[in-house]
Amino acid sequence: MTPADLAELLHATAAKVLADRGLDASVLPAKLTVERPRNPEHGDYATNVALQVAKKAGANPRDFAGWLAEALAADAAIADADVAGPGFLNIRLAAAAQGEIVARVLAAGAEFGNGSSMAGKKVNLEFVSANPTGPVHLGGTRWAAVGDALGRILSAHGAEVTREYFFNDHGAQIARFTQSLIAAAKGEPAPDNGYAGEYISDIAAHVLTEQPDALSLDTEAQEEAFRSIGTELMFDRIKANLHEFGVDFDVYFHENSLFESGAVDKSVEYLKTSGSLYEEDGAWWLRSTDFGDDKDRVVIKSDGNAAYIAGDIAYFQNKRQRGFDLCIYMLGADHHGYIGRLKAAAAAFGDDPETVEVLIGQMVNLVRDGVAVKMSKRAGTVITLDDLVEAIGVDASRYVMIRSSVDSSIDIDLALWASASNENPVYYVQYAHARLASLARNAAELGIGAEQPDLSLLTHEQEGELIRTIGEYPRVVASAAELREPHRIARYLEELAGAYHRFYGACRVLPQGDEEPGPVNTARLALGNATRQVLANGLELLGVSAPERM
Repeated sequence: MTPADLAELLHATAAKVLADRGLDASVLPAKLTVERPRNPEHGDYATNVALQVAKKAGANPRDFAGWLAEALAADAAIADADVAGPGFLNIRLAAAAQGEIVARVLAAGAEFGNGSSMAGKKVNLEFVSANPTGPVHLGGTRWAAVGDALGRILSAHGAEVTREYFFNDHGAQIARFTQSLIAAAKGEPAPDNGYAGEYISDIAAHVLTEQPDALSLDTEAQEEAFRSIGTELMFDRIKANLHEFGVDFDVYFHENSLFESGAVDKSVEYLKTSGSLYEEDGAWWLRSTDFGDDKDRVVIKSDGNAAYIAGDIAYFQNKRQRGFDLCIYMLGADHHGYIGRLKAAAAAFGDDPETVEVLIGQMVNLVRDGVAVKMSKRAGTVITLDDLVEAIGVDASRYVMIRSSVDSSIDIDLALWASASNENPVYYVQYAHARLASLARNAAELGIGAEQPDLSLLTHEQEGELIRTIGEYPRVVASAAELREPHRIARYLEELAGAYHRFYGACRVLPQGDEEPGPVNTARLALGNATRQVLANGLELLGVSAPERM
């Protein structure tokens, strides 16, 4: 019996208890909450439903809790139910009902924990979208890991997810990149506000390899050669680095296509016609304050050129025209203003602003020997995805980026995350999986595990703690999907690994010496196999490997 099963039983029981006493059962919420008490002595699960609804139904909370306890105790799945305080209800499950969680995990396998809360929803998930002017920096690396994990989690809850990279190949930053390449090709220093680093020299050399006469062309043709070849080479490098990081995209959307196709002009004209744009001081402004933004935004500047938001507006409309129900944008720490403007753009088109979600990620810093790492040799000014992977590996890089809420900044201690120790969270989780895989191999050699386990034998305190921790996994995945918070799964896996290590220290799984294997060994092995499955499932959602040996 998982917490969700218990909540359903509790709801049905509460409804019957109220109806039998002529009280109003409609006061019950659709879903009741059961939680694991901080103190295990209080029971396996607890609920405050009596405190929530008793007075609304016309009953005393403690009386209502007592009626519930009496009714629940008659169910074979419940060992006992006790009233505490003003109306809390503490519940202990029967061993067989608790053990059923293990059987359910083993039957579901890789599907355990999946749900259907987003079934039928088409989601456009845009993340990374780093400008093709340099390697992916640590902020982009964070979004690569978190975005990929979020896509996996939403898919696990039934969503049809399209991973999209917005290829920013229009605007001033491309012009600066082009001029930086030309300067490098000529052996000159980078221009003011240009780009530096070994990668600029490398790409400039590759441009000359592909088009040896590039520097002898007239100015316009020269700029076009370095722009087109250079951005393509840079983007190829970005895609290759992300692929090695385990991140691939379904769609690479070119910003320039919005202008070349006339989509920006069409969107602007629509908004002018609808009255959502107004002219002032020679510029056209979006009435974004009408839709909750903190200020109106310039869409067409007084010189007639489109402001950056013009592309954003057309891009959102394009996504909706492609049939997406939800558009999630994952943006950097300096993009808070985009939340209001993107929602305002949606509303200006007569759309529901809730079709837009914007996640803002905070900064990432590297620390080595207590000192901040400031500069990359390759990129010249920033630390890159490659630098991080080279220092601690792909698994640790992904895990450390996902493990914290995107609302908080991260300081990555390179020595810690490169270490093979239990202080390293990803090692701690992966080691638990590898240890369980080794246990399964040893059990197979002893001929243990072929028979059907009697899961009612799992009555030890540490067995119960591990089973209940396993039972929380579907709820954790559901919360991660609903709140767009992949870090919840990483933190859960650490909790599960800890519960397993405590179980392993207290409960011997395999017989020793001349001992004959018995039913308890088989049951504990099944519990170990279920734990390994959940660890593997969670790591898969994070895009982190589940090693069989370490």
